[in-house]
Amino acid sequence: MGNTDLVSMYIYNVTINIDNSCHDDWKGWMVRIHIPEVLATGLFQECRFTRVMVEEEEGTTYSVQYLFKDMTNYQLYQQMYAPALQAKTQERYDGKFVAFRTLLELIDEQTF
Repeated sequence: MGNTDLVSMYIYNVTINIDNSCHDDWKGWMVRIHIPEVLATGLFQECRFTRVMVEEEEGTTYSVQYLFKDMTNYQLYQQMYAPALQAKTQERYDGKFVAFRTLLELIDEQTF
């Protein structure tokens, strides 16, 4: 049976396809620099960095999922931090990636 007392939880999902020519550099930069900078804002509780398991002709696709409990935190992130952090990515990997962002609401979580 699902948890009906689930505390509100949201996921800010960023899906990125990165060109193979800079894949290794980008992946290391994400783990060592970018994700820690996002988490250092104090607005997200955790992050999941995953590879999308599909065969791509060009590039590799990842999903970065930042979990948070309060929409105010997401709005603050978008206003105060997202533009500068996204600009750093754009500057470093210009023309080498495509990203799209999705906001998700966690409805239920079950463990077996």
